[in-house]
Amino acid sequence: MATSGAGFNLGEFLGAISDTVRPSQARPVVVRDGELETLPAGQIHNPTTLRIAGKLPTATFEIFRQTIPPGESSDMQRHYHETVHYVIAGRGHSEVEDETEAWATGDLIYTPPWTWHRHYNDSADEPVEFLTIENSRLLAALGIARRQSAGLVSIDEARRSAHD
Repeated sequence: MATSGAGFNLGEFLGAISDTVRPSQARPVVVRDGELETLPAGQIHNPTTLRIAGKLPTATFEIFRQTIPPGESSDMQRHYHETVHYVIAGRGHSEVEDETEAWATGDLIYTPPWTWHRHYNDSADEPVEFLTIENSRLLAALGIARRQSAGLVSIDEARRSAHD
């Protein structure tokens, strides 16, 4: 059996080690919306609300429910981890380095590692709701996590401040 490359078959590989693979006992399996923990405002550099699913026993990724109020945005930031935002409700646009993309309910937004980015709520009346998933726990476990916020500034201002 090949353990890598073109001849590798995941089914055969898992079958060969099945006697050592055990179902995980990590719990809880479900965390209710009311159990999400709101991060203190002092930890967030923008007007969004971040509620973390901290009771989930995930070892390699973090899950948040993020709310951006009408007409507001997240901060301009970058980080070593990858992030995917699923738009639960709302519409807006994101700046990721020199790209600007519009999005709406049901869309997924990908933020690559170490790219300046900011997310905007384009509605004057309705909040934006994201399910935010990032692999920050994995990078923290490896000792290579880093996050930088430039605040409510443009990408050019963030780039300038990063070089000061």
